[in-house]
Amino acid sequence: MARALAGAMVCFALLAAPGAQAAAGGEVRSAQMLRARYVALEPLLPGGPARQPWVVQSIQSGAGLRGDIHAVLDYPFAEVSTSLNSPQNWCDIVILHINTKRCAVVPGARGAVLQVHMGQKTREDLSRANRLDFVWKVTSADADLLTVTLEADSGPMGTRDYRILLQATPLPGGGTFIHLSYTYGVGLAGKLAMQTYLATVARNKVGFTRLGDNPPRFIGGVRGLVERNTMRYYLAIVAFMEASRLAPERRLEARLRSWFAAVERYPVQLHEMDQQEYLEMKRVEAAAR
Repeated sequence: MARALAGAMVCFALLAAPGAQAAAGGEVRSAQMLRARYVALEPLLPGGPARQPWVVQSIQSGAGLRGDIHAVLDYPFAEVSTSLNSPQNWCDIVILHINTKRCAVVPGARGAVLQVHMGQKTREDLSRANRLDFVWKVTSADADLLTVTLEADSGPMGTRDYRILLQATPLPGGGTFIHLSYTYGVGLAGKLAMQTYLATVARNKVGFTRLGDNPPRFIGGVRGLVERNTMRYYLAIVAFMEASRLAPERRLEARLRSWFAAVERYPVQLHEMDQQEYLEMKRVEAAAR
């Protein structure tokens, strides 16, 4: 066990290096490449010595930010692939995020578009929210690899080049290994707004990358910010899958409650409001389609 733990720590240290993160977090072109990544990360995932449900990474490169999560879902690949191979289902996922005020699927010149309105973490009039138009694409849907992308050219306050990437492949034991990546660029106006946000409202906010122990210390700043939002989207995918086998009329409420319960397991990073406030807000927002 000591040798396995040491190996896990070495693996984590290597993946924490900026260059290794860039290599480990990018899009793969084959199921074999994604499974190779699973083998490298296996000591850090459920069943390994670290016994974590996920591995979180983040990188800041120039004007770009990226958060990556690798995890194992306890669902067969065919079920995951079918569930995540639908733009409407992605709207049902995205709406769980605390900042999402509305999501609607509309036709676009390049395919389905998710019109996502993003706003504050409180109830807010839709006219005050910022709209991002995500082009939704499935670039691979094979027997052993699913690749879904959502891309938006621009966002609020000078942000740009938004990209959500989801890749999944089956595992021998019947589960599914997934990689979720959340990326965006920040212009000058965005940098100034982000600096203000991080110095005021989010000055005590942290991410998931651990910098030290006794007491635990976590990364903050812009990397902490992108890790929090990547985690929110990952937990939304998990909540969606958990509710997918229920009767249709029960799914929304189940997703909302599941997402909130998952978020509250990480209060240092993700707690924002009490459950009733979240449920009341989201019931209204989910109906605003």
